[in-house]
Amino acid sequence: MMRKLTMGRRSLLALAVATTAAVTLVPTASATRHGLPEVVTAKAQNLFPEGIAWDPVRGGFLVTSISEGTISVVRPDGGVRRFAAHPRMVQTFGVHVDTVRDRVLVAFGDMGSGRRSTPETTWKSSGIGIFSLSTGRLLHLVDLAIGPGRHAANDLAIDRAGSAYVTDPASDTLYRVDPHGRPSVLVRDPKLGSAGIGMNGIVWHPKGFLLSTRYDTGALLRVPLNDPSRITEVRTDQPLFGGDGLDLRPDGTLAVVTNSFGGNGKPAVSVLRANRDWTEARAVHRVDPWVDSQPSTIARTPHGSYVLDGRMGVWLDGKGNADRFTLRKL
Repeated sequence: MMRKLTMGRRSLLALAVATTAAVTLVPTASATRHGLPEVVTAKAQNLFPEGIAWDPVRGGFLVTSISEGTISVVRPDGGVRRFAAHPRMVQTFGVHVDTVRDRVLVAFGDMGSGRRSTPETTWKSSGIGIFSLSTGRLLHLVDLAIGPGRHAANDLAIDRAGSAYVTDPASDTLYRVDPHGRPSVLVRDPKLGSAGIGMNGIVWHPKGFLLSTRYDTGALLRVPLNDPSRITEVRTDQPLFGGDGLDLRPDGTLAVVTNSFGGNGKPAVSVLRANRDWTEARAVHRVDPWVDSQPSTIARTPHGSYVLDGRMGVWLDGKGNADRFTLRKL
C-alpha cells in the first residue's frame, strides 16, 4: 500500500498541481524565459530515453531508458540523475506522473535491444512499475504479459480516478490497471495487433474515451470506455505513420509526435483539432520535419510542451554512443 502522506507533503503536491494547471492554461514567453530554456540539452552517457513526463515536485523532467530500463530526473540545466529502477524493468518506455496520488507510472518491456535483454525476457517481460513520486520507492510492479504471443508494454494514460490504460504494440490487447495496481484486459481486438509495432501512444479524454496511435498504419484510434469493443478510427486529413507520443492539450487539441524508427513515418510534430466527439480531426499546425531527427514523445509543462529526442536511433541501429539528448519546446 502507498504510504500515507504527511499533511505538509499533501499541501506541497496540491500546490504543485494547482500551479501547473493554472500556468499551463495561459503559457507566456516570460514564464519560459524564467522557468525553462527553449532547449534543454541533457548530459548522460548512453541513456537513450523514449518517454518523458513533467515532474512538478522537482521542477524538471522524468525520462525513461531503452538501454538501461530506468527512470531519471533531468534538471532544466541539463543535469541528469537516477530516480528509480528495478531489475525486472529491462527497457522503460512511456512514463506519467499522477501527482494527486503521489505516483510515477512507467511502462516496461523487453524488445530485445536493452543492455540486460536475454532470450528469457525478450518479448516476454511486460508491465508497469508504480513508484512514489516523493521518494522513488517501488509501490507496485504489475505484470502485463497476459495471454499468448509477444508482449512489451509501451505507453499509458491515467484517468481522473487513477486507473491506467496501457498499450502493448506487440500484441492485440489494451490493458487497464486500477489504482491499487490490479490489472485486467480492457479490450482484445485484431484492430490493435500488428506483426510489427501496433497500438502505441495513448491519452485519456475527459469525455470518456481513449485516443491512441497505430504506429504501422498511421491510424488514430478512438476507444470508448463505456464500450471498449467499439473501436473506431478517427478520420484525419492524412495518416500519422510512425505515430508515437501524444499530448492532449488544454485547448482541446492533440499533439502527435511521429518518427521513422520503424516503417514509413517521418520525424514531425502535428497538432490536431477535432470535432466535438473526436470522430474526425485535421492538422492545424505541423512542424515537418521536426528540428531534431529522432523525436519520440512530448510532455506538457507549466512553460509549454517539450518534445524529446533521445537519440534512440543510434542505439537501435547499433552505430555508436550518445552522451546527450534534447528536450525542445514546441
